[in-house]
Amino acid sequence: MDLEKQPQQPSAPVPDAASMRASDADRDRIAHILREALAEGRLDADEHAERIDAVYRAKTMGELEPLVGDLPAAAGGRAPAAAAAAHGQGADWTAGAGGEGEAEKLVAVFSSHTRRGRRRIGPSTRAFALFGSVEIDLTEAVFTQRLTTIQATAVFGSVEVRVPENISLRGSGTGVFGDFDVRALEAPDPEAPLVVVDGYAVFGSIEAKPKRGKRVTDILHDKLRKHLGH
Repeated sequence: MDLEKQPQQPSAPVPDAASMRASDADRDRIAHILREALAEGRLDADEHAERIDAVYRAKTMGELEPLVGDLPAAAGGRAPAAAAAAHGQGADWTAGAGGEGEAEKLVAVFSSHTRRGRRRIGPSTRAFALFGSVEIDLTEAVFTQRLTTIQATAVFGSVEVRVPENISLRGSGTGVFGDFDVRALEAPDPEAPLVVVDGYAVFGSIEAKPKRGKRVTDILHDKLRKHLGH
């Protein structure tokens, strides 16, 4: 058989990089570059607000990359493990019973979004408020891992986080003509859940603090007592 006369199989088309669908990690990377540019004075507040809005609306890499084309690419985001280390925790805090999973996304654009009640909380939450408000109440949440991270962005809006008073709470962020207020809290129990709030507020506010009278152990005790019929 003459192999040279065999019909050539058509090769699979190579997808254009610009048409590739953007992932949440891609959006986080671009948002971090924009945040660094804002802090360094490369972008003013209006430019930053316009671009960050486009980040969360982007569907493809071709829509994302031009948003940082005129900015230093070296300002990309840190890996999750590096971020945890920066908050004083070892790698064991980055692994939890819940696994990596997909981040929960809470978006409020000219609206409000509230998340509260008895529910299982995942390892990562992204909150974005543009002329709106997001409220995250974790006082009755079921923590399935030690480390829970909340990436918050408030542009002419607000993000509020409430946690039980017997867990650890830490944060790192920036307020540009706005407020970033995370009231650090260290739990007596070294095995207690840790919530880390990172983000930035532009003409808005991000606030995270414990809610007095709400404790993880109290919630578990009440559920157990109800289950036993006492």
